[in-house]
Amino acid sequence: MQPDAIARIHRSFTAQNMMVTFGAECTHVEAGLVRISAPILPGALQQQGFGHAGLTFSIGDSAAGYAALTMLPLDQEVVTSEIKINLLAPARGDLLVATGRVIKPGKRLCVVTAEVHAFDQGAKTLIAILQGTMVPISA
Repeated sequence: MQPDAIARIHRSFTAQNMMVTFGAECTHVEAGLVRISAPILPGALQQQGFGHAGLTFSIGDSAAGYAALTMLPLDQEVVTSEIKINLLAPARGDLLVATGRVIKPGKRLCVVTAEVHAFDQGAKTLIAILQGTMVPISA
């Protein structure tokens, strides 16, 4: 990937107020793959003390969307058309990492997926899988 394409992903990510609120970071960018990590902060816990599914969904959606964006020209953006999540396990621990991947790039639709893992005292657990469709739009 060209450095300006990678820089575009990082600029766009830091402009997302929700990701800033969650303390999330875009930690890896390559063509068709983006990784986002977020600490499980006290403000992102649900009533049983696990990381909230809203945090899991948000970083998974963003990782998948940015993965799609890596496959597009610099004059385009993406928006989520639809995305579903399967929650597989509680978000136990102190860190979530979402890895978004492009399954099929396209000019009108990009099919994407994301896996979200929780890290708890060194143990890594797959807690969610997302699959969806991103729509390219003019910037």
